Amino acid sequence: MTEQLRLMAVHAHPDDESSKGAATMAKYVDEGVDVLVVTCTGGERGSILNPKLQGDTYVEEHIHEVRKKEMDEAREILGVKQAWLGFVDSGLPEGDPLPPLPEGCFALQDEDVAAGALVRLIREFRPQVLTTYDENGGYPHPDHIMTHKITMLAFEHAADTERYPEAEFGPAWQPQKVYYNQGFNRERTLAMHNAMLERDLESPYTEWLERWEKMGIKAREITTYIPCGDFFEIRDKALIAHATQIDPDGGWFRVPLDIQREVWPTEEYELAKSLVDTSLPERDLFAGIREN
Repeated sequence: MTEQLRLMAVHAHPDDESSKGAATMAKYVDEGVDVLVVTCTGGERGSILNPKLQGDTYVEEHIHEVRKKEMDEAREILGVKQAWLGFVDSGLPEGDPLPPLPEGCFALQDEDVAAGALVRLIREFRPQVLTTYDENGGYPHPDHIMTHKITMLAFEHAADTERYPEAEFGPAWQPQKVYYNQGFNRERTLAMHNAMLERDLESPYTEWLERWEKMGIKAREITTYIPCGDFFEIRDKALIAHATQIDPDGGWFRVPLDIQREVWPTEEYELAKSLVDTSLPERDLFAGIREN
């Protein structure tokens, strides 16, 4: 294939791109692939998860601007392009019963209208491959679930000029494949957990595995393993750039990189839909496309 390869990663909030598939994106950038991260919301309602910044008045009062600056830094580290879809963070509702979602938030948008905003970007960028979340959002945050919905709608209808007229949305374009991020899968988590215990180190995954077992969460089908261990350090730097969300001394970084590269040097995906022939398992998101 002589045409430029293009990958679009659709995420809900700033920081999601660095915690889900970041090493994959850095690998493809290094190979010359054009990579665009689409961030659906500004993360305005995200909690400040880094204890070092909790209580910081400036950060609390300017969270939207702070998270945008963090996204700019992460984008530079990863070497990707990035576009904001422009919707407002829905927040993660908590309580029993759950409170209603805020008026005007992303999760309450008309799905077809929101998908249209993504279709416009797809037609402009012309990606062969999309990545996003599964129908559960990876975890049940309303913005992650909405991101899944509009990405799948856009994949199905980006080439439909009756639904999205060319005059408004640009020339039709049909992506060839769409994947779900599945980096937080049971197989990888258990392998890392055991590797730490075998080396007499404390595993950060003990509570994860216990919670998954208690909740009866079933493993998803992994179809695609992307070798990207050489880019784990770039991934971590991009993640740390999201300082309001990530504690550099926290659990994200407790498994040494040499152990990660030895035990599990890939990031994983679930092939959701493909319009090209491919053979599973894959080791390339562009399998079936490069050969055509």
